[in-house]
Amino acid sequence: MTSILEVYDLTTGESTVLAEFPGIIEAPAWMKDGNRIMYNAGGHIFIYSISEGKSTQLDTGICVNCNNDHVLSPDEKYLGVSCWPEPATGWGSYIYAVPMDGGAPRKITENTPSFLHGWSNDGKELCYCAFREDRKVDIYVIPAEGGEEKRLTDTVGYNDGPEYSPDDRHIWFNSTRDGLMQAFRMNRDGSDLQRMTHLDMNCWFPHISPDGKKVVFLTFRKGDLEPWQHLPEKQVQLWLMNPDGSDVRPIVSLFGGQGTINVNSWAPDSTRFAYIRYRKDDDA
Repeated sequence: MTSILEVYDLTTGESTVLAEFPGIIEAPAWMKDGNRIMYNAGGHIFIYSISEGKSTQLDTGICVNCNNDHVLSPDEKYLGVSCWPEPATGWGSYIYAVPMDGGAPRKITENTPSFLHGWSNDGKELCYCAFREDRKVDIYVIPAEGGEEKRLTDTVGYNDGPEYSPDDRHIWFNSTRDGLMQAFRMNRDGSDLQRMTHLDMNCWFPHISPDGKKVVFLTFRKGDLEPWQHLPEKQVQLWLMNPDGSDVRPIVSLFGGQGTINVNSWAPDSTRFAYIRYRKDDDA
């Protein structure tokens, strides 16, 4: 498999290939300097420099089994990662804060599995999806320094992909509560839930731009998988819409799925976002 890092430009409506990588890379996340894009591969975190055209591996200490759920703190002093401790023992993902300038990772969640997706812009809180004793998948928040987690959703269905709006007023996420996976928005405290997409397909990972004007999300075709599944090697689409749910439209069709846009991948200027397309080596 070959992974292709691409950038979609809202101004031109066109995509540009930045780089190709042998094997699987996932979850691009643009850094605030506008030049570097973070991603995961093989349990590690890498940073790709657009100007230099090369990647460097980040020192994440004991966190060497990172999955594709990672988020930078607003000041970029810490990287929040979801990972299995070393040695890995079963399906158990904890959330850690890794100092960007080196140092030991700090475990934030005591319960597992927990999958990080958002760091509030005031720096005080993390939001994530988690399986708990009842095996339901719900949205939780926890202080960035650690402490007691708070459950924001508690309903039938699979709730995933939470992240904060730029003004911290809302948390966007996706849920199967109405059948198919759709995008939802709620207040930061879990109140005033609103469904934001009404498509006859499964909608995943709504990411709002830094200026708050656009939302990009991923869709799987109805019937290609179960609504709660987000698998790799699928024909998928990327869509754009306004944050009120209007002007929803497809913009890119690609071979991808899991790993394409798991975390927010908008450029800091809100004119572009990054994503991963995959190519089977025998298709080259």
